[in-house]
Amino acid sequence: MTRPLALVTGVGRTVGIGAGIAHRLAESGWDIAFTCWTPYDLRMEWGVEQGATRAILGDLAERGATALAVEADLADPEAPGRVFDAVGERYGRPVTALVLCHCESVDSGLLDTTLESFDRHFAVNTRASWLLIREFGRRFTGAPGTGRIVALTSDHTAGNLPYGASKGALDRITLAAARELAHLGVTANAVNPGPVDTGWMTAELRRETVRQTPLGRLGTPRDTAHLVDFLCSPEGQWVNGQLLMSNGGLA
Repeated sequence: MTRPLALVTGVGRTVGIGAGIAHRLAESGWDIAFTCWTPYDLRMEWGVEQGATRAILGDLAERGATALAVEADLADPEAPGRVFDAVGERYGRPVTALVLCHCESVDSGLLDTTLESFDRHFAVNTRASWLLIREFGRRFTGAPGTGRIVALTSDHTAGNLPYGASKGALDRITLAAARELAHLGVTANAVNPGPVDTGWMTAELRRETVRQTPLGRLGTPRDTAHLVDFLCSPEGQWVNGQLLMSNGGLA
């Protein structure tokens, strides 16, 4: 049987949440197309992980998935359409699940956020997500009840204003999709994974986060991946239009 096809955005590093989700979906029988954007990692303190894309492709292939990596600057409004074009050319069938893990995330607050940074956050986190969801809805031809949209969000606010504000707008777009794409039998949910340390946390922040979490540990990409996998499965069909917290009870 043909495996269903998932498009996962923001899969740039092997330790990232996007890679963890792609790994889990491949184990569950999905083929995986994913996006990455190397210049973003170059701007961030962790830098580019050499060989990451090749390693992720190999990992997915080991789990039986046909995999495709697409470099895409999602700040470009034309990029979402080009991504779907590339996936369609490779697979010749529609994307069944769209999982939005990409982000622009640069810490700044009310007083020090620049106009350029604010606009870039909304271009990548909000506008690109809307355009990807729109392309998914326009091109979806799967059986009713099989389509899935899952967007990763955040509740950051103070000290992380453009990121948190743009993710808040993403929530509304995703929840709107649950109603506006209902005629296609597509579900749409937002997942807040809480603080997951993929290399960006300081030692002090790790300690404080563990202290505030009832389960006494940090979240992992695997934790988020299990929830996304369920939402994308047939068993997850009845969960729709929800903002789900997956953070170990973080207070």
